[in-house]
Amino acid sequence: MQLISTPKRLLPNYKCDILNNLVAVTGGLDSQISLHMATALDVYKIPQLIYGSAPLMNNKTPGLPFYKIVPSESLQEVGILQLLLHFKWTWIGVIYVDDENGERFVQSVAEVFPQHGICISFVEKSPKSTFASDIPEKLQQGANIYDTVMGSKVNVCLFYGESYSVIYLRWMPELSELENVPWKGQGKVWILTSQMELNSFVYQRTWDTDIIDGALSFTIHSSDPHGFQQFVVNRSPSRSKGDGFIRDFWQQAFGCTFPISTLDNIKGNICTGAEKLEDLPGPFFEMSMTGHSYSIYNTVYAVAYALQDMSSSQLRPREITRGGTLKQTNSKWWQLHHFLRGVSFNNSVGDKVSFDHDGQLVAGLDIVNWIFASNQSFQRVKVGRMDPHVLSDQALVIDEDAITWHISFNQRLPLSVCTESCQPGYSKKMKEGEPFCCYECTSCPEGKISEQKDVDDCKKCADEYYPNTNHNLCIPKDISFLSYEEPLGIILASFAFSFGLITTVTLGIFLKHHSTPIVKANNRSLTYSLLVSLLLCFLCAFLFIGPPQWLTCILRQIAFGVIFSVAISCVLAKTITVVLAFMATRPGSKMRKWVGKRLPNFIVLSCSLIQAGICTFWLTTSPPFPDVDMHSMTTVIVLECNEGSGILFYCVLSYMGFLAIISLTVAFLARKLPDSFNEAKFITFSMLLFCSVWVSFIPTYLSTKGKYMVIVEIFSIIASTAGLLACIFSPKCYIILWRPKLNSREYLIRK
Repeated sequence: MQLISTPKRLLPNYKCDILNNLVAVTGGLDSQISLHMATALDVYKIPQLIYGSAPLMNNKTPGLPFYKIVPSESLQEVGILQLLLHFKWTWIGVIYVDDENGERFVQSVAEVFPQHGICISFVEKSPKSTFASDIPEKLQQGANIYDTVMGSKVNVCLFYGESYSVIYLRWMPELSELENVPWKGQGKVWILTSQMELNSFVYQRTWDTDIIDGALSFTIHSSDPHGFQQFVVNRSPSRSKGDGFIRDFWQQAFGCTFPISTLDNIKGNICTGAEKLEDLPGPFFEMSMTGHSYSIYNTVYAVAYALQDMSSSQLRPREITRGGTLKQTNSKWWQLHHFLRGVSFNNSVGDKVSFDHDGQLVAGLDIVNWIFASNQSFQRVKVGRMDPHVLSDQALVIDEDAITWHISFNQRLPLSVCTESCQPGYSKKMKEGEPFCCYECTSCPEGKISEQKDVDDCKKCADEYYPNTNHNLCIPKDISFLSYEEPLGIILASFAFSFGLITTVTLGIFLKHHSTPIVKANNRSLTYSLLVSLLLCFLCAFLFIGPPQWLTCILRQIAFGVIFSVAISCVLAKTITVVLAFMATRPGSKMRKWVGKRLPNFIVLSCSLIQAGICTFWLTTSPPFPDVDMHSMTTVIVLECNEGSGILFYCVLSYMGFLAIISLTVAFLARKLPDSFNEAKFITFSMLLFCSVWVSFIPTYLSTKGKYMVIVEIFSIIASTAGLLACIFSPKCYIILWRPKLNSREYLIRK
């Protein structure tokens, strides 16, 4: 009421002294006071520059006269979030002052923080006493909060409060009723908001400060103007006569009393006025300028600059009288708003002061580390800042090495997580009914990895890579194909070459002894055709060794199928020749007309053409092609020939099996026919071996992967071909080379 009255007279709305007009108000420290003052001052359009917590103005009307001489709260919230993310603190507690600002802050962080992976373990209201009668209740509430905080495994607590909230924070350990609890001596990292200052009641100046040691405080940027330190040192009751505040403060700060007269009988210490402010404990009185004081300092200069601009402008208020003359009148102070919003200057320490379009100071925040010593000394160490002029995700600058943590952390970075980080190779598994920050760590499943900590899900490696045993790294796969450089390739190639050489020698022996009875028996041309086809079977094994190429992929299965069909057809023709020869020797047999070269040639040609037709259809519809198999084997990339059509591939094998079964059946039936050189019994053994190899080939081929499928096929080709060669031709070679007497016409006639 005095602000809107004539000085020294409580007459609201009546001003008779035009030289002492109120132009602006600075304050207040409490948001509710600022709200009430803004409502009253709005009637007179008097600007209010708030240096404390700004009130919430949900129904703010245009032109409501207050300016915030502190940085925006949104910048502070971004800074707190970035600070938590920087140190990877994802499990925190929140305490807030019980007012509208506190409610708004909690709603904001509860919505934003989880979006960035931060969980809130608990939310508590800080006691805010308004009447003496409810002090015991509030103190008990503070004790309960302390027990909640210290009993939680949360190591980081965010405290949103006002200037005097630190007083209640220091009360908490004094009020706790729990003795000999496990957390005695345990510390927490307190993150304090910008409106909280290090304040103390008189009786708290010697209290332990362990609870807030190592706190990180977002503070309004402040600097000591030139001469400020000397100004503070020179403050004393004797030098500030007439200032009752100094006298009262002195008595409370130093615990002494000023005598009113020399006759007073005073109990206790007597104030001399010579006490030094720098001797007071740091938590009770600071010699440097605090954030709030710095805001007031800037407020005075902001109003001064605005008044200067207003007085020098051409908008000096004038009034036209009824007589038509101009008359100088009192200034209309509502015009000061226009100049305040546009004010911009550098103060005495070089800091820029200006407002945005919302009447908010454009300034950053300092991050200060509160360090306390056992002798009650206090030190503020600037460890970071929030720059409002850069992108929000880059606004935080922090110096970790400059931070001194609470002694219980042994100067190691405190952890504040619900669950220890899942190491690479593991992923997070949520616990039912628990916040998302509380989880279990499960090993990545087969075929997946995690390269970073705390991943939500493991990922697959690219096709060219496979996981290591720890599932935390992708390793390049080796290229796999059957080559001539590896032992198996060398062995199989050696066998194919050796048996091919043996087949060539056998063919040479038969050509050299082509006129002998044993060579002539059972169609000499079929014998030569069979030997040549067996030689080609051995040689086609080489098509399966080496890196798959377009030509080799097409030739390997086609050549294998056709050549083997020719070989089996020759065997079948030789077997049928034996049967027909025996039947033709009976008197009056009509089979004599079938005995000769035409039938065997027809059998070989027709059976081979059928297989060739199947292969031709295969080539024209879905031919084999070079392919890369990245999935069948974990650690290697298999270079292979894709069969194109698996059905046609098995049709080729089935037809070969069909010919082999017919040959085996006919040979088995003719095995005991009397003949000097009856091949039926040897063909029976050879086809039995041939069928055994290829019957076992199918399940073995299907159960193997990669180059081992090729190895199985090559082995089956060599084994079955070698079986035919050995069973059919080794007895004949033995007779030709070592028993030549048995290979003579005289012996046959005699027998």
